Amino acid sequence: MTAPLKHSASVIVDVALGDRAYDIVIGRDVLASLGERVAALRPGVRTAVVTDRTVAKHWLEPAEASLAAAGVPTSRVVVEEGEGSKSYATLTQVSEALIAAKIERNDLVIALGGGVVGDLAGFAAAILRRGVDFVQVPTSLLAQVDSSVGGKTGINSPQGKNLIGAFHQPVLVIADTSVLDTLSPRQFRAGYAEVAKYGILGDEAFFAWLEKNHADIFSGGAGREHAIATSCRAKAAIVSRDERETGERALLNLGHTFGHALEAATGFSDRLFHGEGVSVGMVLAAEFSAQLGMISPDDAARIARHLSAVGLPTRLQDIAGFTQEGLADADALLALMAQDKKVKRGKLTFILLEAVGRAVIANNVEPQPVRDFLQAKLKA
Repeated sequence: MTAPLKHSASVIVDVALGDRAYDIVIGRDVLASLGERVAALRPGVRTAVVTDRTVAKHWLEPAEASLAAAGVPTSRVVVEEGEGSKSYATLTQVSEALIAAKIERNDLVIALGGGVVGDLAGFAAAILRRGVDFVQVPTSLLAQVDSSVGGKTGINSPQGKNLIGAFHQPVLVIADTSVLDTLSPRQFRAGYAEVAKYGILGDEAFFAWLEKNHADIFSGGAGREHAIATSCRAKAAIVSRDERETGERALLNLGHTFGHALEAATGFSDRLFHGEGVSVGMVLAAEFSAQLGMISPDDAARIARHLSAVGLPTRLQDIAGFTQEGLADADALLALMAQDKKVKRGKLTFILLEAVGRAVIANNVEPQPVRDFLQAKLKA
């Protein structure tokens, strides 16, 4: 963790799921190998690339050129950018376009984009003709280290985030770190929250490395590939042991119970990106853990300090429009948390912390202490 890092050939991380195992290919300029890898994986396949308008401007033509060079026929489906596309309406649009493109069961859908495109295209593939395989080509940091790996796909409901979906594993993930150079600083920071999450929940040494090396990750140094590969290995290991989130995979939701409620409260808008909600959510989880006596206040402060140092929001008051839009209502936030997928028989489940690098699943959390905690934070 302390030795200087150098750019190297692509790194391959295996997601060990038996006969459904797949590779995550990580490295600079690996997008150019998309066609060759698809052709080797599925000779004679047809493909359809699902992307959004912004990603299409930068990466659709290179992706199509790679497929064409390998003799892989393809069509394109372009949707609007943003969380609003994870909707019933856009799912219908994508599904009908895939049917019109004559994508069959033995063909491939290619999700070229960030977490929204990956979740949407993956879910469309899961339900198309009762299941078509797909490839993830994540173009955001958040998607490369989190949403493209593990098979969670879906769309949002007006009542909550990701409430409509399916587990549907990709057959290949291509994570080209050079595409991240086109992200805005805010988008990159939002993705970094998910990188930090892996250290906070299960690897204190990695978190300490991030504290010292985050500038290299942001500047595009070799630390970027190292951080992405470390994050992917951590997630792949958990997914291989608990694919359907019946146990330890829930740990990957650190910060998400709070964060998803905040996203819903802000209307799944640009007021709060997903990673920003996770950042605030992880700090809230750490501080709630400290209030319960599980983690030291110093450890909770350490988490907040690092996330703040890279420019991420760490308080409810950091959310855009905080005072104007009625977010400051503990009861409303608690009601949104009650729609979380991890709720069981009305009892809240939180991922809490015993130390930096040691997260635990807390079942049957009573609502009143959470409400009181939120109320205090809203007034802070």
